[in-house]
Amino acid sequence: MLKTVIYSGFIAIALLSLSGNEKPYFSNPTAQEIETLIDQMSIEEKVGQTCQITLDAIHQTDNKGQALIPERIDQAKLKEALEEYHVGSILNVGWHTLSLDEWKSVMTDIHAPYLKKEQNIPILYGIDAIHGVNYTIGGTLFPQEIGLAATWNTELARQMGEVTAYECRASGIPWNFSPVLDLGRQPLWSRHFETLGEDPVLGTQMGLALVEGYQGSGQTVDQFHAAACLKHFVGYSASFSGRDRTPAFIPEKYMQELYLPAFKAAVEKGALTLMINSGVVNGIPGHANYKLLTQTLKKDWAFKGFVVSDWEDFIMLHTVHRTAPSLADAAIQAFNAGVDMSMVPSNPQYKTYCKDMIQAVKSGKISMERLNDAVRRILYVKNQLGLFTNPLPAFDQYPLFGSSKFKAMAKQAALESITLLKNESNLLPLSGQQRILVAGPGAASLNMLNGAWTHTWQGLDTSFNTKGVLNIYQSVRQQFPSSQISLQQGVELYLENDFEASRYKDLNAYKKALKKNDVVMLCLGELPSTEKPGDIRSLQLDDKQKELVRLAKAAGKKVILVLLEARPRIINDIEPLCDAIIQAYLPGDHGGAALAELITGKADFTGRLPYTYPRYDGVIEFYDHPRSVDRSKSGDFKAYNPQWDFGFGLSYNTGKVKNMRFVNKDEQKGTFSIEVNVSNEGQKPILMVVPIYISDLYASTTPENKRLIDFQKVSILPGENKTLAFSFDANALKRVSADGQWRAEKGTFEIRCAEEMLNYELFNDLLF
Repeated sequence: MLKTVIYSGFIAIALLSLSGNEKPYFSNPTAQEIETLIDQMSIEEKVGQTCQITLDAIHQTDNKGQALIPERIDQAKLKEALEEYHVGSILNVGWHTLSLDEWKSVMTDIHAPYLKKEQNIPILYGIDAIHGVNYTIGGTLFPQEIGLAATWNTELARQMGEVTAYECRASGIPWNFSPVLDLGRQPLWSRHFETLGEDPVLGTQMGLALVEGYQGSGQTVDQFHAAACLKHFVGYSASFSGRDRTPAFIPEKYMQELYLPAFKAAVEKGALTLMINSGVVNGIPGHANYKLLTQTLKKDWAFKGFVVSDWEDFIMLHTVHRTAPSLADAAIQAFNAGVDMSMVPSNPQYKTYCKDMIQAVKSGKISMERLNDAVRRILYVKNQLGLFTNPLPAFDQYPLFGSSKFKAMAKQAALESITLLKNESNLLPLSGQQRILVAGPGAASLNMLNGAWTHTWQGLDTSFNTKGVLNIYQSVRQQFPSSQISLQQGVELYLENDFEASRYKDLNAYKKALKKNDVVMLCLGELPSTEKPGDIRSLQLDDKQKELVRLAKAAGKKVILVLLEARPRIINDIEPLCDAIIQAYLPGDHGGAALAELITGKADFTGRLPYTYPRYDGVIEFYDHPRSVDRSKSGDFKAYNPQWDFGFGLSYNTGKVKNMRFVNKDEQKGTFSIEVNVSNEGQKPILMVVPIYISDLYASTTPENKRLIDFQKVSILPGENKTLAFSFDANALKRVSADGQWRAEKGTFEIRCAEEMLNYELFNDLLF
C-alpha cells in the first residue's frame, strides 16, 4: 500500500512539472490520474469534451456538399475539430450502412491523432444500433424492441445486446445509443416500437438484460462489449397529443411508479451513459430539468456516468421550447441542469457552442466545478471502455460478425416475438395443400419487416437492404416449394405531404388472383418511420388496406391477417372477417423466415402482447387500470374492452398452470415465496410464459386492477411437470401512497397466475 501511494504521488508531481506545451498521457488512468488530467486541461479543452459532432462535420464532400462515396474523412476538418475545438465525441445519424472496410478507414483516421500522441484524450464514437448494428453492411438485425418485449424472454434480450455490442465493436464503435426504456403507453407515438411495452416490470427486466448484453458483466467494458445509453430520460413517450416531442403531463405518483423504475434499475446495474427526453414534462423541458437530471439521477441514484443530450436539443430550448432567449443561454441552461455532453449543439456544426460555453465559464455563468464534473464523467466512461489504452480495435478479432450463429439468434428472437391473436377453426398451421395468395404492401417488403433505424434513419431506402434475406412471400414459397404460392400487392404505401398515404396497385389483378387461391395471407401495416416523420393523425389502419380484407372475405376465401406495425393500428371492423390474425411487430431481417416456419407449424407461437391492443381509436386502456375504468354507462363493470389484453397470445400447444402455493411468507416483513406447477400434457415441447400478477384490494390511493410483479418463460417437454419458484420482498407490494411516500400498505393482496389465486395479508405498513 505504501509503495502504491508513493508511486502515485511521484506520478502526480512529475506531471505537474511538465512544461505548458506537454500533455499528460495515460494508458489506463486511475481516478487520481483522471483528476490530474483534468487539472492540466484548459477551459477550451474541457468544453471540447462536452461537444459531440456528427460525422457530417468532418467527412469529405463534393462541390455540392454531398458526402463522397466511399466515406472519407477530411483531414483538415478533423484537425480543426480536434486541435482548435478539442471535440471529445463523434456520432453518425441520417447516413447509411457502411462496409467494415469503410468503418475501419473512418475509425483509423479519427483515432490517428490520439495514437500518434498528438491528442492526449481519445474520441468517443456513438451510434444508434437499436435492433442490431444497423449501420454496418452485413450486420445482424433483430426484432425491434417492441417485438423483443413480446418474447418475454430476458435471455434473448441479453443475446441481442451481446451480438449488437460485438458487431458495433467490430465496426470500431464502442458506444450504442440503446436501450430505449421509455414506457409504451401512448400508441400514437411514432417511437412506440422502440419501447419495451407498457409495463414497468416487463420493461425493466428486458432492459436490464439488454444493458448486461451491451456492457458485459465485468467491472469494465471489454473489446467485445459497448457502453449502453439509457434513453430517453424521462417521460418522452407520454406525449399528451401523441406527436413526437410534444408535452407530457405525468403526476409525480405515476412518474415514480411507472416511468422511473426501469431507468433506476439500469443505473444500479452500471449503465454508463444516459440520453435526455427531447420533450417537455409538466412544463419543464427534459434538458432543463435540474430536479430529474441532477437531484434524482446524479445525487439520489449516484449515477457515475455522463448524460448526453438528444439531437440538437440544446438548440431547441431556444427555438422550440422557448425557455432560453438565445443559443448561449440554452447551452448554459441545459448544462447547469445536468446535461454533460451536447449532441450536435449548434449550427453551423459546433463552433458557436464551444465559443459560447467558453465565454459562459469565464463569465461565471457556468462554474468550473460544474464543468469539471461533466469532464470527469466523460473521461470516466472513456476509461471504462478502455479507450485510453487503445481506441482502435484489432479489426481481425471479430470472426463472428454477421455469422450464422448470430443470425440464428436473431431468427429465434423473431420466432418468439411473433404473436398469434386469432386462429378460428384452427386454420393455422397451414397444410401446404392450399393455394396461397400472399398480398398487401408488406408481402415482399424487407423494409416493413425492419422498420426505421435500419440502414438509414427512416429505414425507407430499399437500396441498402441486407443481401440474401428473404421477404415474407419468398419465405412462404421456400416453406411450400411444391405448392402454388402467388403474389399480388394490391395496395402500396407512400408519403404525401409528410404523411403516410395509400393507393391501389393492380387491384384488378388482385381480384383475379383471389379466384385462383384458397387462402389469402394479407401482410398489412405501415411504412417505416420514427420521430417527427412518424407522426400520424389516427391509429386506424388505412381503409384501402382494409378493403383487401373485405374483398378476400367477399370472395369466400380464408383470410390470414399479418400485421407489420410499429404501433397497434385499429382493426375492429375487419377483425371478424379474418380467420387468423398474427401480430408480427417489426421482426427484423429474419422475420419473414420466422413467420413462414410459424404458419407451417415447424415452430409454435410463443409471443405474448407487451401492450394492451386498443379496440377503438379514441380510447386508450391499460391492463393495470383501476376499477373505475371497468365501470360502464349502465353502472356495471364491463366497460374495459380492448381488442386484446396485455400478455395475450395463442399457441398451437399449451401448458397448464396449477397448484400455486406459498412456500414461505413473513407477513410482518412483507416477504413471500410461491411455487407453481406447470405441465405439458401434449405431444410436442412447448415454451410457456408464466406471469405473476398482484392486486392490492384496498389502498390510500386507488389501486390498480392488477399489476405484473414477475414472470418466467420456461420450456416443458411432452408429459413433463415443472415446479417454478418466485421469491419477493416488500418491494413487490409497494406503491406511492396518499402522502407521497413509497409504502407497502397493510391489508390484503391477491396474487394471481393464470386461474390460480392466493391471498396475502400484510400486517404492518412498510415505509421505504
